[in-house]
Amino acid sequence: MNINGIDFHNNLILAPMAGVTDVGFREICSLMGADATYSEMLSARAMMHNPKKTSLMTICSPYEKIKIGQIFGHEPQVMADALSNPMLEHYDIVDINMGCPAPKIVKNGEGSALMGNINLAKDIISACVQNSQKPISVKFRLGVDKDISLDFGRMCEEAGASFVTLHARTASQGYSGNADLEKIASLKAKLSIPVVGNGDVIDVASYNKMLATGVDGVMIGRGAQGNPWLFSLLQGKEFDGDKFELIKRHVEILRKYYDEDWATLYMRKHFLWYTSSIEGASKYRIQLSTSDSLDKSLDILKEILSK
Repeated sequence: MNINGIDFHNNLILAPMAGVTDVGFREICSLMGADATYSEMLSARAMMHNPKKTSLMTICSPYEKIKIGQIFGHEPQVMADALSNPMLEHYDIVDINMGCPAPKIVKNGEGSALMGNINLAKDIISACVQNSQKPISVKFRLGVDKDISLDFGRMCEEAGASFVTLHARTASQGYSGNADLEKIASLKAKLSIPVVGNGDVIDVASYNKMLATGVDGVMIGRGAQGNPWLFSLLQGKEFDGDKFELIKRHVEILRKYYDEDWATLYMRKHFLWYTSSIEGASKYRIQLSTSDSLDKSLDILKEILSK
């Protein structure tokens, strides 16, 4: 896939996940083979006020290859103004989130709510395209509660999006049920711009099913949580390195930028994901989920992995 001169050397893309795709996790996924990585969702309105929290979320790793910053909002001018914010200067592509189903996002008319207001969605995309030197992409779902993905995808193309990503569930489905791969294949067949498929890629078999839709790129979200080596596996390279050292690297990267207490609480979920598939790890989960020290958590993790 080539986006305005930006070459994707493979089709593996780490999805934007709020509270998950921090700079440390993105670095690990990049080392494992993800060719493109997304930031967490960035509020365009919050960026206007330059809060420290948003600024920290935009830190990039030198190991990331194609860097994509994802913004959300519902005001065309605010969204367009965000594109010139210095926080986004390190990103190669800017993506507009029109698929998030989280209630606190939807109630503001943002995320997947924009699929219920296609005219406003088009105004936002057009404003961003006209005010950006970088490619603009759009990530969306099938619809709010029914499938309008083909009409919405065509609108994105007409508004100037360089590519689109379809998570093949409706917003009302959340993350339940199965992603509808036929809808991804249909969208790919009808659009001229590249289409990235998203939904349920967790192993080689599901990856091959996604590839069979004809997509230009494969986005992986929940399948990578606690399992960044999935990107290596999907390229036919079983990871046989030291997983503890990689996880420790994730921790040390966060320590560079974040308060120790915050990082300790934040990493609890990552530690639980990292150990979720390890036999015999369940007896350590309470310790990991209540640990008050990153060093203690790493000691527990080392013990688990050594067995």
